[in-house]
Amino acid sequence: MRNRPWLYLAPALILLITFTYVPVANMLYYSFHTWDGLDVTMDPAGFGNYIRVFTDEQYWRVFLVSGYYLVASFAQIAIALYFAVVLSFNVRFKNLFKGILFFPYLLNGVAVGFVFLYLFQPDGTLDTMLRAIGLGEHTQYWLGNPDIANFSLAGTSVWRFTGLNFVLFLGAIQSIPGEIYEAAEIDGANRWHQFRHIIAPGIRRIISLSFILAISGSLAVFEIPFIMTGGANGTRTFVVQAYQTAFQFRQIGLASAMAVVLLLIVLVLTWVQRRILPDDEVTLT
Repeated sequence: MRNRPWLYLAPALILLITFTYVPVANMLYYSFHTWDGLDVTMDPAGFGNYIRVFTDEQYWRVFLVSGYYLVASFAQIAIALYFAVVLSFNVRFKNLFKGILFFPYLLNGVAVGFVFLYLFQPDGTLDTMLRAIGLGEHTQYWLGNPDIANFSLAGTSVWRFTGLNFVLFLGAIQSIPGEIYEAAEIDGANRWHQFRHIIAPGIRRIISLSFILAISGSLAVFEIPFIMTGGANGTRTFVVQAYQTAFQFRQIGLASAMAVVLLLIVLVLTWVQRRILPDDEVTLT
């Protein structure tokens, strides 16, 4: 074993290849065929599935829904960064607030979907609260109105995933040596100066990572719209569309092509972002 260090990596590599690279290779192979997932044979389709993804409006238009979640992702980054900075200093009950902020991320996505489904349903919790405070005229069909359904779902996403960004930011801030803050206070720096000149540069890599996760996550949203609306009322995301194409309409080849397109888009956007905002140049103003 001493002369064969690669043996230590063999179990991890076998699992990685078996459950990641082999399925991706199969998905790529399926995308060039017409297959219902049941027949023994597949019919070659060439680039027909990819052409359909980009030319059929019902497949590419669902990308527009991702814009709601992209804006929501940036909102949760801002909220998480604010609370991470505030709670990194001496604040009363800060451990309680940390638990409150991180708790939603610990919940199962299915449970979150059902909780907010009851919250937004007609005469549900939200409508009851609005009537209780005299704002009954503002009750809506929060999930039934196509004009506001995506805002409701995006708000649910903010509530659930803010805790992840909060923990990432808080951990990065707490890794900054305390002596730097003490020296800044001696020089007369206030909280804003400490954030701008110490915290923001110190956590720029985590901020860059959060933006990458925001972009990829907004394109791959599935649980919340699938559970709460099933993709109805204009809330169908690209992943929900791919799921329905594969398992409801039995078009495995077309769904595989959609998955490949999504993977390529995420890789390209991540590469572009890394070129525009490399680690050594990410700044906040």
